[in-house]
Amino acid sequence: MNEADASRHVVGNTTIPSNSSSVFKDMKSLIKIGIVNSNLITVFAGFWLALYYTGTSITNNWDTLLLTLLGSGLVIAGGCVLNNWYDIDIDPVMDRTRNRPTVTGKISLHAALVLGVVISVLGHLLLMMTTMEAALVAFVGWFTYVVLYTMWSKRRYTLNTAVGSISGAVPPLIGWAAIDPNLHFAPIILFLMMFIWQTPHFLSLAMKKCEDYQKAGIPMLPAVYGFAITKRQIVVYIACLLPLPLFLASLGPIFVVLATVLNIGWLLIGISGFFTKNDLKWANMIFIYSLNYLTIMFLMMIILTIDWSFII
Repeated sequence: MNEADASRHVVGNTTIPSNSSSVFKDMKSLIKIGIVNSNLITVFAGFWLALYYTGTSITNNWDTLLLTLLGSGLVIAGGCVLNNWYDIDIDPVMDRTRNRPTVTGKISLHAALVLGVVISVLGHLLLMMTTMEAALVAFVGWFTYVVLYTMWSKRRYTLNTAVGSISGAVPPLIGWAAIDPNLHFAPIILFLMMFIWQTPHFLSLAMKKCEDYQKAGIPMLPAVYGFAITKRQIVVYIACLLPLPLFLASLGPIFVVLATVLNIGWLLIGISGFFTKNDLKWANMIFIYSLNYLTIMFLMMIILTIDWSFII
């Protein structure tokens, strides 16, 4: 039995604690509630823009919205649980993950595996009640995250970030497909925006946690090739975001202007990294900006397309 198997065996024999508040806290950690919530924002944005572009009323689609959000949330949570289950051999090594309930033993590996599979299946079934296309898109995202990222590329290639970015870019497509299963340029732009955004976001995090990834043997770009090439990659990806708002000009000139300002601001911070002496401080700036960028960008899409006649 290797070290990974030993870790799985020992932790797997631990039972779930009986304290209800502790269990609730551990469950939030297990499903990575922050990731679920942030992805649901983009699911809703995709859903909302589908209503906007098709001229459909949200009043007649409350049931579809609830099914979409609940189904998407369960699929995303299921993937996160299975990620925790599979990473039990490396999570204890890293400071940022050593307190996960699967590591501490508060939730057994068997329970995590069963929960991850069950809620993943349930989430897909709920999405099938909207459209089959929404469920299919969700499965592509789930499979990419659980199998292609967690089980395959994460421990082998520095391109693991790109692979994982595919799954992170899927949520807006789920929301869109629940209303309109037909191909449209808007969800494609949303997908590209999310796909490109994730590389600066996660590479900046990888810079901050570089020692953790080195200890765990995870080939993140800064851990393998250093900070210089990582900063160049971050700037290149941010620059690729610049033209995307132009393809969503139908959302109005205010959106295009504000989105462009957001992109330029991020790019300037990125370029400043070539002249900084404190790489970790710069990486933290990139990371924080990325979080605000995503929130502001998708909230703008929703707020600037509100039409009361469209809502009613």
